[in-house]
This record gives sequence, C-alpha cells and structure tokens, in this order.
Amino acid sequence: MDLTDFGAGAQYIAGRQGRGSGDAFQVVNPADGSVVQEISLASTGQVDEAVAAARAALPEWAGATPGARSEALTRLAAVLTDTAADLARVETAQTGKPIKLSTEFDVPGTIDNTAFFAGAARNLEGKAAGEYSGDHTSYVRREAIGVVGSISPWNYPLQMAAWKVLPAIAAGNTIVLKPAELTPLTSLMFARACTLAGIPDGVVNVVTGAGRVAGEHLVSHPDVAMVSFTGSTPVGRRVAELATATVKRTHLELGGKAPFVVFDDADLDAAVHGAVAASLINSGQDCTAATRAYVQRPLYDAFVAGVAELYEGIRLGDPLDPRTDLGPLVSFTHRDRVAGFVERARAYATVVTGGAAPAKGHDGTDLTRGAYYRPTLITGAAQDSEVVQGEIFGPVLVVLPFDSDDEGLRLANDTPYGLAASAWTGNVHRSLRATRELAAGCVWVNDHIPIISEMPHGGYKSSGYGKDMSQYSLDEYTQVKHVMFDTTAVARKDWHRTVFGDR
Repeated sequence: MDLTDFGAGAQYIAGRQGRGSGDAFQVVNPADGSVVQEISLASTGQVDEAVAAARAALPEWAGATPGARSEALTRLAAVLTDTAADLARVETAQTGKPIKLSTEFDVPGTIDNTAFFAGAARNLEGKAAGEYSGDHTSYVRREAIGVVGSISPWNYPLQMAAWKVLPAIAAGNTIVLKPAELTPLTSLMFARACTLAGIPDGVVNVVTGAGRVAGEHLVSHPDVAMVSFTGSTPVGRRVAELATATVKRTHLELGGKAPFVVFDDADLDAAVHGAVAASLINSGQDCTAATRAYVQRPLYDAFVAGVAELYEGIRLGDPLDPRTDLGPLVSFTHRDRVAGFVERARAYATVVTGGAAPAKGHDGTDLTRGAYYRPTLITGAAQDSEVVQGEIFGPVLVVLPFDSDDEGLRLANDTPYGLAASAWTGNVHRSLRATRELAAGCVWVNDHIPIISEMPHGGYKSSGYGKDMSQYSLDEYTQVKHVMFDTTAVARKDWHRTVFGDR
C-alpha cells in the first residue's frame, strides 16, 4: 500500500479509502498556491458510515487484551518509521512548514508518541483490590468508552491525528477522526498505516469534511460516546454545546496566548534566543507559542533589540529547502487575518520589525505567490489591547515591560487563556513561585515549547480541559467501573435493617 496515493479519495472508512460525496475541494500548498490534491468532502451520510464502522469494530477491539493492542501499536510505530520521509514531505506540502520542522519535530514526535502508547496500552492502572468495607472485595476496572469522534486542527495535522487516535485506541475505543479539510493528507496516511500495522478495519476511520457539515454531524451523532476537539476557543464552545445535547464526554484543547516572563536575573542571551524560537515555531501557528513577552525593566531594551536583530536574520523561503527557517502561513486567508491584527495595532503600538509580506526569500526566490509574513515584533501596546489579548496565531510577538515580580505574574495571567507559559530566571525561589502562580497547563522554566510523550498537555481557563499525551490522557478515554463482591455469604445483612425489620 502506497501511503502517498490519494487518488482513491480523502475518506477512510472500515479500512477502505474512498471519495467523498460532498463538495469538491482543493488542498493547496501555501508556499506557492499550487494544488497538492483534489478531493471531495464527506457528506453527513459518510459520517454515519464511519460511525457505524467504528461501532461494529468496537466489541472485538475493546475485548482485545492490552498486550494485543500494544503489539499493534508497536507495529504501527515501525510502519511510520519506514515511511517517515514521505510523511514529512506531504506534511510540508500541505501546510507549508519548513521541511526541517517536519523531519526533525512532527514526524519523529509522532513516532515517539506511538511507541509510548504501545507501552501505555499495557498499563491501565486502577486502585488496588481490597476489602475496603470489611465485608466486600472491591476492585476497579478501566473500560473503553465506545466510539470517539475527534476533530483535529490544521497546524500540526500528523501530530494532532496521533494525539487523538493513539490514546483512544490504546484504551480499547474505536475512532472517527475529522481532520481539517485544509490539511487532511497525513491524517489519511496515518489511518492507512494503522491498517498496514494490522489494526482491524473500522478501529480508525477518517472523514474529511467541512466543520459545519461533517464536524457538527459527528459531534452530534447519537452513537458517538465521546468528543475530542483541538482548535479555537469559539469553535470549542460550539462543540461543547452540541455534545451536551447527548451528554457526551468532551475533551477540549483550545486557544492559547502564552506569556514569556523574563525576570531581571535571567540569562538574557538564552531568553532572546528562546523567545525567537518559541514565537516563530511553525510560523507562530502553535497554541503554545510565545506570544506575549513580559520583560522586567532592567532587561527590557536589550531584550527588544536582541529579538529584533534575530528576527531580521530569519530565512524565509521554499519550505523544501533545508536552510529555510520560516515557511508561509497555512493559507492566504489566514495570512490576511494575521496582517489585520498588525495593521490595526499600528494605531496604538510600535511595529519594531516585520509587519509585512516579503517579496523575496533568503535565496532571492519570489515569495509573492505564497502566504508568507515576516516575523513581527510589537512594543508599546497596552495590556488590554487586541494584540495582547487576542490569539493572532502567526509570527507576531508583543513585548511589554514590568517592574515588580507581582506585576509580571499578574500581567502574565491577565488573559482568558491558560494553555502554556514560561518563566526565565536564575533564582530558584522565583522559578518556584512562577510555576506555582502561572495559570497554565504547562509551565517551562528557562525554555519554551519542548513537549515529551511522557508528560501531559492541556489547558486551564478558556484553553479547555483534559490532557493529551502521557498516561494521564488514558483517563480521558476510559470509564472507571467499581466492582464489589460480597465476602460473607450471609443472607440477612446488618444494613438491611435500615430498610426493613430490626437487628
């Protein structure tokens, strides 16, 4: 099976790839506007087919031993390893992200996630069996929830597909994944890799469709027991609203506006380099990307100058060129949305560098056909301004000064979001306070962005709830059942008198 053959279409149901019966759609390379793949979107009827396939596959897969599911995921990791170069190439073609990011981050991270969940599948923990009442033996079972309906975003299509699929199926569920229609191709490759690895047909299904058609139908489907969504907070609210109607379990990983707090004893060089990397990863299209740098006043001017200098040296260009640092944004529509934030900010803040689409790449190539935007540094914005409070989701960093530690932490927490944050300091007491008081699901100290399979990822506040990756994610995808056995063989128990009769 050639994982890169999309001629059969962008739907993958019950182990078979097929065409959608909805509208025609073009997957576009945002680096040059070329068409990567012509597809047809899924109809609501095809969502029904996928859910039915997942429901039919559930008894066998949920009844498989943890060891059998683990072995299947181990084989999946091997298939993904063998096709790593193809996965990276297709991921770059549909998203525009630099090939060095696809090759060194997205694909190996996905393979590592798969290997991790191969192990985690055999470790569904519960409280130790015991006689907690004295007259009964109790134990805890972890059981699959059922059919999971998952919706993944366009910024990390392969990794987000894995984050949705892996814990769900490791715990014995089956899944219908709806990837973003802008970037469905590596999700389809991942599903086909599952088949090659021997995972039964119907366990992993993919429907590529529009959010308001396929997505809303999937979330509302009565045979879907759980919904997992990664995307913007406004859409997450809609998902939660739809899921509530049928009392589904929900898992939401939503928007972010990560603060980057630099105290006056921080290593300035490390903070500057960290801010550039953390704000520009994936062209800033990362919900944990550093977007707001709060710098204590003694370091503020030097930090701004250092970031501006590095921004101006960032190499924009062809994503397939291994020297390219920054690729285009995912679409021209999104590029214009990011530019709109910056243009409105000129009325109340200073654009230190960037703030425009480039004409030429680092090697002189024409970039005007692509959705490129220069790394943009903004200062002088008020805390309540749009660029500080809103999720821009592009290569834009806003820097604000602060004086006291109290002020810096207060400003860092002063948005609706709480997905990620970082603190930069050489003082252990400051770092402990920051990690305690920053209201975010992940807090880094003297770094920003790295994630690992063994540790959970998820937000506070309007950034959602629930965890991806790690053993904690299996809590999201299992039901806990208490089983209790009488150990006395006594027919008339003492507690019965509370209902009838005397002692």
